[in-house]
Amino acid sequence: MARALYIHWPFCAKKCPYCDFNSHVRESVDVAGWQAALIADMRAEAEVAGGAKGSGALTSIFFGGGTPSLMPPALVAALLAEAERLWGFDPAIEITLEANPSSVEAANFAALAGAGVNRVSLGVQSLDDAELRFLGRLHGAGEALRALEAAQAHFARVSFDMIYALPGHTPELWHDRLIRALSLGTGHLSLYQLTIEPGTRFASDVRRGRLVPLDDDAAAQLFSITQSLTEAAGLPAYETSNHARAGEESRHNLVYWRYQDYCGIGPGAHGRRGGVATVRHKKPENFLAAVERQGNGIAEARSLPVCDQAAEALLMGLRLTEGIDLAALSARFGLPRAGLVDEGALARLRGLGLVWAEGARIGVAPEGRGVLDALLAELVADTLVTV
Repeated sequence: MARALYIHWPFCAKKCPYCDFNSHVRESVDVAGWQAALIADMRAEAEVAGGAKGSGALTSIFFGGGTPSLMPPALVAALLAEAERLWGFDPAIEITLEANPSSVEAANFAALAGAGVNRVSLGVQSLDDAELRFLGRLHGAGEALRALEAAQAHFARVSFDMIYALPGHTPELWHDRLIRALSLGTGHLSLYQLTIEPGTRFASDVRRGRLVPLDDDAAAQLFSITQSLTEAAGLPAYETSNHARAGEESRHNLVYWRYQDYCGIGPGAHGRRGGVATVRHKKPENFLAAVERQGNGIAEARSLPVCDQAAEALLMGLRLTEGIDLAALSARFGLPRAGLVDEGALARLRGLGLVWAEGARIGVAPEGRGVLDALLAELVADTLVTV
């Protein structure tokens, strides 16, 4: 039963270093054509994912991209109207839009709010100009602050992200950076440690000795500072990297982490429904051709083995501070508890204070969150196919 909808807008207004759709820059976009294609894709998905309000109203919609904050507000309104017709809206529906903190996008906020968007997630990443240049961002700190102010004026809920554990980040520096971020008054923050991904400029710089990342102990100290300061400010972690006031958690992302079904439409969008993983054609032209040919943009719809689903559910759910109910997971996938987790590893890690267990529910303790990936590798039963 899909209760969430992800809509992917693939286009960027200009080449940008912070998305993987640089080839999707267009001088102009056939908005009417894209509206028709996205609505057709949405209707096709509703037919197989319990649309026509038959499976419960949508609780969240998320516009990602690309540069979705530059979507014409009339297009956003049309897509929302069709989604409501197909599924119905929960009275407290969360409608989130990703945005880069540029003045051009901020100028669109009022109209997007008028179209129905009620939450925005800003890719701020840093409030320091030198760090933004290092990260390859095109905006400056001043522009980010102005965009944040505009977002808070127009949307009921605002989140922004920050990246820490950058080269040269000391505990004192990150403490001051985070205190400033917390003072800006949003109800949600996403705080990510810098990771060096293979094939990126950062990986190349590390290999050539131009970049020296923080060692694990230093990064762990910054992670501890993050947990302490956000907790004290009333925005505790509800997921490894996400912090919110009570009631302001991202409802859409909770669908992912709780391994619930969601529909994904638009180029490159992924979805999960009834044990089937869907992915749409990524290239815009291929997506349009698929919609024209088959009535939807699906490139692949793959049935996932039960063990794969259970492994995904464990790996996602244990990121949440609420943990995961093993009895519910066992009933859902028809697997015994021993087929889900390694009981020996669970007992040992619990003894070390790294995980907790209350009845059938288990979770990662605050002391274990900084080494989450290592814990997951031990906790998930060998009989499951890890992903």
